[in-house]
Amino acid sequence: APINLYGATKLTSDKLFVAANNIKGKKDIKFSVVRYGNVMGSNGSVIPFFIKKKKEGLIPITDPDMTRFNISLDGGVDMVFYALEHAWGGEIFVPKIPSYKILELAEAIAPGIPTKIVGIRPGEKIHEEMISSGDSYNSFDLGKYYVILPTKTTWNLEEYLKAFKGEKVTPGFSYNSGNNNEWVSIDEIRNLIVEHVDPDFTA
Repeated sequence: APINLYGATKLTSDKLFVAANNIKGKKDIKFSVVRYGNVMGSNGSVIPFFIKKKKEGLIPITDPDMTRFNISLDGGVDMVFYALEHAWGGEIFVPKIPSYKILELAEAIAPGIPTKIVGIRPGEKIHEEMISSGDSYNSFDLGKYYVILPTKTTWNLEEYLKAFKGEKVTPGFSYNSGNNNEWVSIDEIRNLIVEHVDPDFTA
């Protein structure tokens, strides 16, 4: 559940888009949602922040146990196109993407530079959450992506799952950056930064 106003507005947006399918009438339109974490290198995200702090000689760490999902701009765009091509209306599409540990990100960007624990900020989570355990009862595995389906749909659920070979996740399943099965290593982080953020980056 959201713990700050920003998160609450994103949740509200998700629910408004999903519910719009029930009031569209006879209009040929579908409303669906894509959900993912911060894009690598985007304004205000941690990678360019750490690169800047590296030059200052100190890397601030909010919490040493913190983890985050990792998605490139290309990965985000691919997901949007997937949703545009495959949405039936009302889905929340969730990508299967790797995580990184914040301390390993700091090591990847600024090896040998001291870190300082500055404490978690108000409303900040230790782990990014994509699917809560409460969402698990309406969540399905489509292979490349997860999808959270609305309780009430304008189409047949069995036909949907057959079309996408979808399988229901285990009740109580949750998907966050801390319990993820896929992680990027320090070397992989460096390669991704060169590929997606700064081609001139060196550790």
